[in-house]
Amino acid sequence: MEQCPRTAQRQARMVQLLGTLAPQEGYTVSTLGGIKFMRTNCTRSRTPVLYEPCIVIVAQGHKRGWLGDEAFDYHAQQFLVLSVPLPMEGETVRASAAEPMLAISIPVDLQLAAELALAVDEAQAGKAPPVAPRGIMSSPLDDGLGETVLRLLEALTSPLETRLLGPGIMRELLFRVLTGEQGGALRAGLAHQSQFGKIGKALRRIHTDYHRPIDVGMLADEAGMSVTAFHASFKAVTTTSPIQYLKTTRLHKARLLMVQDGLTAATACGRVGYESTSQFSREFKRFFGRTPVEEAREMRSVLAQAPGSGPAAFVSAQ
Repeated sequence: MEQCPRTAQRQARMVQLLGTLAPQEGYTVSTLGGIKFMRTNCTRSRTPVLYEPCIVIVAQGHKRGWLGDEAFDYHAQQFLVLSVPLPMEGETVRASAAEPMLAISIPVDLQLAAELALAVDEAQAGKAPPVAPRGIMSSPLDDGLGETVLRLLEALTSPLETRLLGPGIMRELLFRVLTGEQGGALRAGLAHQSQFGKIGKALRRIHTDYHRPIDVGMLADEAGMSVTAFHASFKAVTTTSPIQYLKTTRLHKARLLMVQDGLTAATACGRVGYESTSQFSREFKRFFGRTPVEEAREMRSVLAQAPGSGPAAFVSAQ
């Protein structure tokens, strides 16, 4: 579909800015709120990933995420939103050295998002029918959101504007997503009193305490649900079981520790809660398709990021 001149001009400027902000392949971490700039110089086949709650806007190239059999495309006309951390498969559909995939990943401040969602729902009470919550969606990038993203990228090129203007632009960006085409589904997903919201709380608990013993009964008690109901609701949101999700989280974290911190497989497996190195190696190879050493070597450029990002609230690899 042919772009209008204004949209094409905005996209060209976003590509120019991200080319500067993401000078090398992998992640470059901004000094503002955990924002990451992403560059990929070649296509990449489907591989396990774990996405944190975030908004991903692609300026150039094409990425696709898979949750079970459902595909979510995000490219220059579509962006991806997640309200809960989800284990998926991801692939880079279009990228090359001449035209790399360039994107910005903006973490969702869940407390701010919930406050904005409540205010929006109160203002729109009776105007819109209730919708089913969703943890992930890809949506069209409209002019309002596109202009906000461009202003954020412009601000992030200046340390002074990053500090003084960046937080306000991020708030506006989140507001525009919450009031956009699929904002109702996202707002419903942020409602803590809902079953979806209770599962979201359990996911955040797993990402905080993944290295400690966690059992399904404890998570169900904290959610105020029976084990059977909790298990069914958990799988409805994540497409996997609580135990498998915990295992996936630990394996992703171990991979990040090996790639970004240079830890050995033996050290990494202990850090994420495994007691048996041989069990860790077996499960790692079964999940990623390579041994820990092979995977760390292969993913070093993909998951590389500039230093200074600080501790993250969620285990994440995109």
